[in-house]
Amino acid sequence: MAQTHFGYQTVDDADKARRVRGVFDSVAQKYDLMNDLLSGGTHRAWKAYTVAVANVQPGDRVLDIAGGTGDLARAFARQVGEQGSVVLSDINEAMLRVGRDRLLDDGLAIPTVVCDAEKLPWADASFDLVSVAFGLRNMTHKEQALQEMCRVLRPGGRLLVLEFSQVAAPLKPLYDFYSFKLMPLIGQWVAKDAESYRYLAESIRMHPDQATLKAMMQAAGFGHVDVHDLGAGVVALHVGIKC
Repeated sequence: MAQTHFGYQTVDDADKARRVRGVFDSVAQKYDLMNDLLSGGTHRAWKAYTVAVANVQPGDRVLDIAGGTGDLARAFARQVGEQGSVVLSDINEAMLRVGRDRLLDDGLAIPTVVCDAEKLPWADASFDLVSVAFGLRNMTHKEQALQEMCRVLRPGGRLLVLEFSQVAAPLKPLYDFYSFKLMPLIGQWVAKDAESYRYLAESIRMHPDQATLKAMMQAAGFGHVDVHDLGAGVVALHVGIKC
């Protein structure tokens, strides 16, 4: 059986999705609070930057993959207007339920779909824009997921991938100390779950760096890919245009 990484552990392909689901089942209710605490609120600035770069227009069709609690979907839904559409999707039902409820609280009733990004249930060329924020690193077969995202985009459509990446070398020792020592402590204190946050720190290190992910997107069918480093490379926004 094929194997892959779950943080620093090597696991069977078929087991990774179950383990990732367990992580996000555990953290779903505290997800936004923990993001604010762990990033000092900067995750909101990174997402706002992504929305600005997306430049969604009225009438656009948008798919937000691994959209979790719905931050990007909420912003896009207000931009596409009545003639456009936004779909919020996630493989994790607990996360999606939190996102759906928060969108409804904001007066936004948009479709929410539980699905695997590696097997998207939409026809070719269904969307003008696809986004995935802090979700790609948790996918078992990233190349397959990127190909699926490309498939459901129209020619000239864009994929935006906001994800943790490789931090600038001078900051690496401090970043490692924060990630492996402080993050699990905060996770235990606030979410009563140190192990999930230890996994999240490990998953960031196992994720492809900026150049590698750019090459993966090009191989998946994106003819042009721009890379925007944010926070000295703590996070990168990759923007790909489908051929």
